[in-house]
Amino acid sequence: MWAFIHKLGSPKWFYAISARLQPWFWALAILLLLVGSVWGLVFAPSDYQQGNSFRIIYVHVPAAILAQSCFVTMAVAGVIFLVWKIKIADMAAAVIAPFGAAMTFVALFSGAVWGMPTWGTWWVWDARLTSMLIQLFLYLGVIALRGAFASRDSGSRAASVLALVGVVNIPIIKYSVDWWNTLHQPATFTLTERPAMPVEMWLPLLVMVLGFYCFFIALTLTRTRNEILRRESAKRWVRELVAGTARRG
Repeated sequence: MWAFIHKLGSPKWFYAISARLQPWFWALAILLLLVGSVWGLVFAPSDYQQGNSFRIIYVHVPAAILAQSCFVTMAVAGVIFLVWKIKIADMAAAVIAPFGAAMTFVALFSGAVWGMPTWGTWWVWDARLTSMLIQLFLYLGVIALRGAFASRDSGSRAASVLALVGVVNIPIIKYSVDWWNTLHQPATFTLTERPAMPVEMWLPLLVMVLGFYCFFIALTLTRTRNEILRRESAKRWVRELVAGTARRG
């Protein structure tokens, strides 16, 4: 196990293994997102109360779930970097932060669009909405900290610490609808209860969630590979790789 973790922490080994994995995740992401979008937007029945406006759930819920997962992943990568000084963990955290911020914005924006026909307003200072907005600011803070220091390592450490502090907000987001009286509906998916929606509605939603996760993994692998080439540009194996690519081109 530790031997595998040690190998995974090697930029050269990660670059090689990710080259084999990323095409599969890109293919799965495209397939799942295509199937889920058509199924949810075209074939799923309309809601008896909200009509077709509910269909934004097929973007809003996956984006919200992924936004929180990205922050937890970034915090875990921060711990690995702070404790074991594994560079790949910091590279992954660096590329996850902008994507997580984008997913948080998509969740907030789609929620506002959904809220207008449902609640009659674009925004309320609801506990769930407010805690998601705080998460967006935390993402932006992590991104800003990385560029605020002359030393890259200092910026990485500061960003990792903020991610660890900010992860406290995740259970607040998750349980806000239970702890406070909010307009926001309870969680769509739980591990202990059957979804309240009929199977014709939640199955395409599940496909979309899986598609979003595959897209996240594929994009993270691709962007981490680019980050490796940028940070390790002085290493011999990177120079040989670039030279070999140039000769083939």
